[in-house]
Amino acid sequence: MSMVLSASVVRVRDGLPLSASTDYEQSMGVQECRKYFKSLSKKLGQLPDRCTLKTGQYNINFISSLGVSYMMLCTENYPNVLAFSFLDELQKEFISTYNMMKTNTAVRPYCFIEFDNFIQRTKQRYNNPRSLSTKINLSDMQTEIKLRPAYQVSMCELGSTNGFTSSFSVEYRSASKISSAHQRLEPVTLPGIVAFILSLLCGALNLIRGFHAIESLLQNDGEDFSYVIAFFLGTAACLYQCYLLIYCTGWRNVKSFLTFGLICLCNMYLYELRNLWQLFFHVTVGVFVTLQIWLRQPQGKSPDYNV
Repeated sequence: MSMVLSASVVRVRDGLPLSASTDYEQSMGVQECRKYFKSLSKKLGQLPDRCTLKTGQYNINFISSLGVSYMMLCTENYPNVLAFSFLDELQKEFISTYNMMKTNTAVRPYCFIEFDNFIQRTKQRYNNPRSLSTKINLSDMQTEIKLRPAYQVSMCELGSTNGFTSSFSVEYRSASKISSAHQRLEPVTLPGIVAFILSLLCGALNLIRGFHAIESLLQNDGEDFSYVIAFFLGTAACLYQCYLLIYCTGWRNVKSFLTFGLICLCNMYLYELRNLWQLFFHVTVGVFVTLQIWLRQPQGKSPDYNV
């Protein structure tokens, strides 16, 4: 029979258990799987925010948000969409019941053990699928899991907590790069909009000057073609800054810094064709846009985030 067997709430930064379900299942397999909770708790800061560990007949699923992780043990045939919906309900209730100050300052294990009452009620609901069919909508959860499936933690990665080496860090960095395309940025601010418009303006000015440089080159054979290249490189750099301001990509901050460096180099090369005020304007806009890119970071998980 597929069912939820156990659940636990753990602080991410140090693995401190904040609450857990009172379980009466005493089989050796379940007792062994509960030991993995402790091992996983030590690695939560290194793991993605949605993971699954398969342990034979059982699965351990967990999500992390706002410095707290919500873990559950279920049978291997329990549907993923129900497992993560269960965790999502725990997350929403815990965040609405306890503020971050309490969770961050907690010093003793299981200081929120009264949360077990909610865990038990939720377990009973999710162990009776008939009672769920009319109470929750799983379509959003199914779409989310399809777009961003849970990271599969392997047993060898878990073993690294006991001193064994693993390739987890490399794999996780790769997974982060893949999933970054689906990650949203924080809402754009008024300075961000202004930065976007100014960057477009600088790009347009560079483009116009580039075409004028081509015309001058055609009329006068002695003109330097490198000026044309510098203008068009400046245009490309400004447009790429706009792209970085809107979209979340891997190494986004590093790319913004390198793009700003290219803008500075182009303006240094075009020193003879621009006055000091023009150079100051282009470089200042580049600094402003780079700052806005750094300030607009990937969006954190909100309390109503659908896992």
